[in-house]
Amino acid sequence: MYLNCHSYYSLRYGTLTVERLSELAAAAGVERLVMTDINNTTGVPDFVRECRSRDITPAAGIEFRDVNTLLYIGIARNNEGFRELNEFLTHHNFTGEPLPPRPPSFPNAYVIYPSGGGVNGSAAPRDNGSNGGVSCGAAAHGNGSGSARVHGGNGITTAMLRDNEYLGIRPSAAGRLLSTATSDLSKYIILQPVTMESPADYPVHRSLRAVDNNLLLSRLESGMTASPDEIITPESELIRPFSMWPQVVENTRRLLNDCSLEIDFTTHKNKKIYSASRYDDKLLLEKLAWDGMKYRYGANNRMAEERVRHELEIIDRLGFSSYFLITWDIIRYSMSCGFYHVGRGSGANSVVAYCLKITNVDPIDLNLYFERFINPKRTSPPDFDIDYSWKERDTVTEYIFRRYGHRHTALLGTVNTFRGKSIVRELGKVHGLPVEEIDALISSPSAESNRGEIQDLIFETGNKIADFPNLRSIHAGGVLISEDPVCCYTALDMPPKGFPTTQWDMYTAEELGYEKLDILSQRGIGHIKESAEVIRANRGVDVDVHAVQQFKKDPLVKDRLRRGDAKGCFYIESPSMRGLLQKLRCDNYLTLVAASSVIRPGVARSGMMRQFIYRFHNPDKFEYIHPVMKDLLSETYGVMVYQEDVLKVCHHFAGLDLSDADTLRRAMSGKYRSHKEMQKITERFFANCQARGYPEPITKEVWRQIESFAGYSFSKAHSASYAVESFQSLWLKAHYPLEFMVAVINNFGGFYRTWVYVQEARREGAIIEAPCINRSTYKTTIYDRSIFLGLIHILGLEGNLARGIISERTSNGEFTGIEDFISRIGPGLEQTVTLIRSGAFRFTGKSKALLLWEAHMLINKGKSETARTLFNPEPKKFVMPPFEQSRLEDAYDEIELLGFPVTLTWFDMLQTSFRGDVTAADMKGMTGRKVRMVGHLVTVKVIKTVKREWMNFGCFIDNSGEFFDTTHFPQSLKSWPFRGSGTYLIQGKVVDEFGSTSLEVEKLARLPVQPDPRY
Repeated sequence: MYLNCHSYYSLRYGTLTVERLSELAAAAGVERLVMTDINNTTGVPDFVRECRSRDITPAAGIEFRDVNTLLYIGIARNNEGFRELNEFLTHHNFTGEPLPPRPPSFPNAYVIYPSGGGVNGSAAPRDNGSNGGVSCGAAAHGNGSGSARVHGGNGITTAMLRDNEYLGIRPSAAGRLLSTATSDLSKYIILQPVTMESPADYPVHRSLRAVDNNLLLSRLESGMTASPDEIITPESELIRPFSMWPQVVENTRRLLNDCSLEIDFTTHKNKKIYSASRYDDKLLLEKLAWDGMKYRYGANNRMAEERVRHELEIIDRLGFSSYFLITWDIIRYSMSCGFYHVGRGSGANSVVAYCLKITNVDPIDLNLYFERFINPKRTSPPDFDIDYSWKERDTVTEYIFRRYGHRHTALLGTVNTFRGKSIVRELGKVHGLPVEEIDALISSPSAESNRGEIQDLIFETGNKIADFPNLRSIHAGGVLISEDPVCCYTALDMPPKGFPTTQWDMYTAEELGYEKLDILSQRGIGHIKESAEVIRANRGVDVDVHAVQQFKKDPLVKDRLRRGDAKGCFYIESPSMRGLLQKLRCDNYLTLVAASSVIRPGVARSGMMRQFIYRFHNPDKFEYIHPVMKDLLSETYGVMVYQEDVLKVCHHFAGLDLSDADTLRRAMSGKYRSHKEMQKITERFFANCQARGYPEPITKEVWRQIESFAGYSFSKAHSASYAVESFQSLWLKAHYPLEFMVAVINNFGGFYRTWVYVQEARREGAIIEAPCINRSTYKTTIYDRSIFLGLIHILGLEGNLARGIISERTSNGEFTGIEDFISRIGPGLEQTVTLIRSGAFRFTGKSKALLLWEAHMLINKGKSETARTLFNPEPKKFVMPPFEQSRLEDAYDEIELLGFPVTLTWFDMLQTSFRGDVTAADMKGMTGRKVRMVGHLVTVKVIKTVKREWMNFGCFIDNSGEFFDTTHFPQSLKSWPFRGSGTYLIQGKVVDEFGSTSLEVEKLARLPVQPDPRY
């Protein structure tokens, strides 16, 4: 009898999880249940699964609303009806057209209009039908026979209803049927919405509605909320008010019994055929794989042949040929466009993927575990992660939608939830707290001054809505290519990004049998591609950035890798990663592959990163926890470094089969939501270990290591893919450091801020120039060894003006001076002043002060722009007194407009000439000694100790441009905290850990700078 149930996917409205909704229905003896969330079908797959597990027949639909106005409810009779409703909502999401007062006729779905009794949530009816869900009740309209007709919420009478349309009436409004003609009762059904578990949840519902409407709780109107009685009760109570009208009860039962929804969770839903048939896909994939094998391995590599044959057999048997071919098609297109890509993740475990150029990692060379990618028991298809430059990803995504069609292609959605500080902020607003009180409540929730009736209510409500869905958004890069139209399973949103997006997330997609393609973007690929372009322009040299096998042997690359000299290089430039490279004395590909995974949080958290480093240097001075672990993990000295190691240990050590081991790994990585299944596998792990006679402490320690890092570690293939990209970056930096740093600066991405990369270019021998209207381009450019910062770096300079300057200069030559510039460009005074202060007119040889006077004289103050004239008249000559200008003034201008000084360094601006007892380069010979160092702060990493105290790791740059790292233990940090960005005098002891030096800080103080002479 429940045709209108809301879960908490009715965003900022419903208060019930899908699981709880089905539990309540089962407890009330409900045998058939319909979920109709507001303007979405996000929770339907979960709803179907939960209902089936409780022997409830599920049906689904959509409650269509225009903001707070309930228009009508669509209920799917079957799967085809569910598609019709999804497509209807999708159309309006795509076009932005408002939902019509009446929907089209759905051949396979029912439509219910609200009739009286405040079905939209208001407790009492209104006096007109303008608000959906309220009606004129039993208002009579003559129809020639004296019978009464009742309006629905849209002014629709029973005589106007189509065969699939009904009027729904609340039990609380059943008495309104007294004046209804018996002939009209055939179009009435019972409509009891469900929004909460009990009336006690009504305050939570009201809070959600206030947040949704951005109103104070006291300003909520009745039409904005549900009624407190929107709960599940036994069917006998639901139909009691209709005892005089059994036809209405029968109508409801008949409709309900005609509705159900079936979802097959056992088959995969991705596009099944790439070419003409599955057999043709098999033949095409085989041809591509064997051709690629010859390209990658040569014609007579027996090991490669065996591996390709083995993989092809499994791929065909599991029906995954089309998935490989679709990915190959995308790669083929992107390569035809000249785009670089990195195929990473578990896909790099496949030799077939390597042969198809989907990845550039050789699985045989690295002994990669194919079953990590596709195990023979796997029922869902594999997934590929493909990285592109941030500038090229959208082009690739557009191709996928054109190639496979918008009905069958969608981006993957995500669901953002209420959590953390945002809950307190939202609830504080609707309770009317001032911003200052909300901030205080967030910063010190337990303070006595922040306790009170309202504050306690905020925390009580916040705890109840924690992890409730709040907003739908877009996954970072997931794309689905579906065999059936995507609307068979979900309605689609159209976010600002401009691509259709599913209303459910990756977890639901996986449960349905979808596997996404991850089309991702990262700045590292942009660094590599643009480096090649800059090298060609500045040096006239074409470099092959794909000659990775040569890069692995390059002595310059090995040297930089060993020293951790990797600023700007993909994934290996952070202070912690540079330190790890030094500790491992890393100078080869395999060690870098391991380091890329060892650095992940889980390995460090388990204490095994330090163990790995120790064992790396002392392979004969440790014992394996168990002989089986030596057999499995000798390559990584008994330490689980990769996700594959979880598979190996679970399968060979604990005796789980491969599918269970992979499920365990996925659960720990947050990609699997079945807690019951996870619990079963966990119990099986311990039971198997006990049966094998392992001592309990050993079993617990192995489990601790698995549990602590499995969710954070990389697969070996993923690490190998990252290592390839790191080698490409390192080779470019080793051989073309200036051009490489220009590319890094221009891609605005990396671990550090722009000034760090500018300083790194200077350290490598570049001459750094501030922007110049005659030499700079929009982005940063290089001429021989001179790097001119781009106009894009000038804060406050309009992008259109910057591009206009470049265009005019390209068409009509360089500017001769400020008069010529103003005449040709016609800039406003404010923009001209910004350019002058940034130093962009220094080629004139005039001081900034003189240029500013001339700009004010030349630009008509009454106009924002100066129009260009047909002829350039001789400019007036002004005689000005001499102006003083200092490099310190220029530096402060640069800090204000560029974010960092160019004319001077941070150290040149200090009041003191002291630069420390030692530099970063001297630290190697100073182990154990107390020293004073001077460094400009680069970045700070904040962590909590096991005692829940704060400690910091700092990274500084010294006067010569070299990095050094610092450790700030809690006691030191409390007495000598950081005071923001700046240059610091640091006293501490030099320590060495496996060859990586750092400073254990005792005291820390920010040094004063010379005052700004402009003020």
